[in-house]
Amino acid sequence: MIQFLDSAAANPTGGMGSMLIVMIPLFLIMYFFMIRPQKKQERETNEMRNSIMVGDEICTIGGVIGRVSNIKDDILTLEINKDRTKMKVYRWAVREVVNPMPRPETKTEEKPSKKAKEEKNEGPELK
Repeated sequence: MIQFLDSAAANPTGGMGSMLIVMIPLFLIMYFFMIRPQKKQERETNEMRNSIMVGDEICTIGGVIGRVSNIKDDILTLEINKDRTKMKVYRWAVREVVNPMPRPETKTEEKPSKKAKEEKNEGPELK
């Protein structure tokens, strides 16, 4: 009986292999439920802050609502009320865009292909 207890103490069950088997799925679960959504939200927030244009109505993290009148690097100048009171805030202090100005639509013009030109001219070009 003593030999059985000695062999059990010398070879503990589990070891590093079983600890890795538990830790890897735990890390993957933590990544997919905590880290990944946070990075996605951070990326969306940065895109929103970088797309601010003059004329947008924004709300700062302090709760101040104003219309952007000037943008210089990372500093936005806001008009706060009808008296045109101006206030400067950093771009990172913007919480949300309350009322964005309409964005100009970008039109992509496709160049007609040679085949389309030939169909339009009803035949290949002769030189």
